Amino acid sequence: MDKFRMIFQFFQSNQESFMNGICGIMALASTQMYSAFDFNCPCLPHYNLAYGLGILLVPPFILFLLGFVLNNNISMLAEEWRRPQGQRGKDPAVLRYMFCSMAQRAMIAPAVWVAVTLLDGKCITCAFCTSVPVETLGNASHPRLSPGEIQRVLARIPCKEIYNGQQLIANEVAVRYLRCISQALGWCFVLLMTTLAFLVRSLRPCFSQAAFLKSRYWSHYIDIERKLFDETCAEHARSFAKVCIQQFFEGMSTDLVAARCHLPRKAPADAGEAAEKLLGITDRGTMNMALKSWHRCKPPLHLHPPALPVGNGWAGEGQPPTHPSAPQRETAAYYSWV
Repeated sequence: MDKFRMIFQFFQSNQESFMNGICGIMALASTQMYSAFDFNCPCLPHYNLAYGLGILLVPPFILFLLGFVLNNNISMLAEEWRRPQGQRGKDPAVLRYMFCSMAQRAMIAPAVWVAVTLLDGKCITCAFCTSVPVETLGNASHPRLSPGEIQRVLARIPCKEIYNGQQLIANEVAVRYLRCISQALGWCFVLLMTTLAFLVRSLRPCFSQAAFLKSRYWSHYIDIERKLFDETCAEHARSFAKVCIQQFFEGMSTDLVAARCHLPRKAPADAGEAAEKLLGITDRGTMNMALKSWHRCKPPLHLHPPALPVGNGWAGEGQPPTHPSAPQRETAAYYSWV
């Protein structure tokens, strides 16, 4: 249990670890789905190819879309891409980094499905059983079968219980031939994916490490900013609800006191704290305006100290001094009357 707790805490440590854990679970789920899937080839000349390639390609596409759906950053990417320019510019490099990061994680489960399917060989056997070279592996000079009948006989190769073409080509020979080709394609696919991952991991720091670090930093910043904004809105909503409920019960208490001549209760101390957390936004219209302003013109990514009032103007209008002025010395003179 302690090991599982440590793994769970590692997945919750940051957004990337969480998404890596989700992608790993989806990869394991894809292998379990394939092992539990009941593969039934139709064994018909015009349907074997569609069925075999459909099982090979359609589930990976669904898993790819599911990887995007389970990724929390997809809504953040869409929001950042579609939001108005406002006071903060949109960096295309950050958007590309977010999309590529999500796409790489979403490709793990489809790649596992394709690799397992090719190594198993059932889909390739069903899809290309009519393309078996009878001239090389069997008896192509069978006198009693037309080309159309030969195609119907070859289409039954995946269905061993109804195959009746042993005189044309042995079922075991055809299945072994197609399975060897499928496994060769599967290992080539695994080698290709491994090589691409190695090249991406090893060569990327050699060319654009600084740009990669900047994109990664601002991608994390957007994620953290969104989480903090949601937490701030939730805290404001809680304080707003607490003050509204407190005012409601105070009004009811005042009415009851006026009717029954009882002294009102003392207000709880946390009501003042809740009112301080409202930050001056005490009505629905102002809150809606603040939310709309956050979406339309997010504040620029530039921190500056608060402006100090000077006379009738503000100190922030001009350039602040580089160094603070030295403190002035004051001299006190004392006179005594003798």
